[in-house]
Amino acid sequence: MPEQAALSEQRKTIAAFAASLRDDVQPVSIFETHISWVLVAGSVAYKLKKAVCFDFADLSTLARRRFYCEEELRLNARTAPELYLAVVPIFGSTERATLAGTGEPIEYAVKMRAFPQEALWTWRLKHGVLAGTEIDAFADGLADFHSKAAVASASSRWCTPEALEAIADETLAAIAQLASSARQQATANDLLAWERAQRARLAQDFVARKFAGCIRECHGDLHSANILTLGSKVEAFDCIDFNESLRWIDVMNDLAFACMDLRFNGRGDLAARLLNHYLERTGDYSGMMVLRYYETHRALIRCKVALLRATQCVPDSPEAAVAKQQAANYLSFAETRSRETRPALLITHGFSGSGKSTIARRLVEMLDAVQLRSDVERKRMHGIPADANAGARLYAADMTVSTYKRLQALATQMMRAGALVIVDATFLKRAQRESFRVLAESLGVPFFILDIIASEATMRERIAFRHQSQRDASDASVEILERQLMDHDPLASDEYPHVLSIDVESSADMEAVAKRLYDLLH
Repeated sequence: MPEQAALSEQRKTIAAFAASLRDDVQPVSIFETHISWVLVAGSVAYKLKKAVCFDFADLSTLARRRFYCEEELRLNARTAPELYLAVVPIFGSTERATLAGTGEPIEYAVKMRAFPQEALWTWRLKHGVLAGTEIDAFADGLADFHSKAAVASASSRWCTPEALEAIADETLAAIAQLASSARQQATANDLLAWERAQRARLAQDFVARKFAGCIRECHGDLHSANILTLGSKVEAFDCIDFNESLRWIDVMNDLAFACMDLRFNGRGDLAARLLNHYLERTGDYSGMMVLRYYETHRALIRCKVALLRATQCVPDSPEAAVAKQQAANYLSFAETRSRETRPALLITHGFSGSGKSTIARRLVEMLDAVQLRSDVERKRMHGIPADANAGARLYAADMTVSTYKRLQALATQMMRAGALVIVDATFLKRAQRESFRVLAESLGVPFFILDIIASEATMRERIAFRHQSQRDASDASVEILERQLMDHDPLASDEYPHVLSIDVESSADMEAVAKRLYDLLH
């Protein structure tokens, strides 16, 4: 086969190039994917593209490989400018390849700064050291990146129904063709039918998101092998450079890859944290309608990539077996992720400073939920940043009414998308709680009231600390707390069947409530 012959020649070039690097630096490590090789030599790395031609990437000629090396340098400057240094030519021959030479180049490489493997999120996940603060930093960076990324026009060819269909059908056709068992082929066919049904169901959502400017020039390949933490800085690198249709995508598709990858690696808690933090930053709650579709499709993309990698390995080799097993795992994950979830509605009940938001954030990770925070949405409605101090004016009665209406609309939208929603507000009035109970009943979903209990001294202390630190969205003051204590509707006896109490002074309460909720909702 011409492609196999070209790859065989490239492998000779890689070996010769590695040998030339060893003249100055020891050792040289070589990493291989389905479309590239990376040679790490001391403080620098060189990435060469394989001479392959897939339905999603044509790198078969030297001119194409040079072009996409230059694209890789240009595009990754958006998210990891310090990692990418230059595109460099490689001279000589397959027997003696070197950076120092003259004449026509035989290959091109992207020169990068090397980094320790411990920085990669793949390593950090495997060793259990990926921290929640890293997730938050990544969510912040991704939200900023998406807000600045170029926007596709409504008339562009990106993410049209036909384009989405072509990508999904090509992916699943490749899986069915490369699958190693009849069962995997049947699963691929079932998922093809599921994807088509979902595209029909979500057709209006896809169109609406394009008109809303949600289709942008994104990263396109946000899995844990392409995210790293260097010091206190989190960066994404190695974006899709070889296929525009895989890069000009819905921002929620971009986020879905990272969420899927965290779930696949057994960290659904971190996936929930990432999603929640991103949504709070961006307000892109409409994206919840398409998130599960994209998460499932991203798992299928990884399945396809693993199967393609297996075809490049020596038949029946350990490397081929690993790739095939990984493909099977991704296919199984996609099948599981495609199933419907059980939406539910939880509301908090407690005074300002009682710890509602802290508890809601913990439950987000424990229950795979999404938190709607009144303090954030109240400001978003008026174009005020969450971390800006708006004073007491946004707590006026009319402002409170409009805030609860917005929370109700967002909760409705997300529950229809299949989400477990935690509405984080004081809910000190019976009418406020009742309207959300009626909403849950109308949608046929479980409803719970999380009664957050704290002493008055604790609440006053927390409010004072928040004002001093100025790092929280809440602007509630001690004066507001005093008004709440004087004028609220206590929980009534007919509300008790829905109530789960959490004393903030007791961690046991928190664990018990989380376990009970999990058991009730699963």
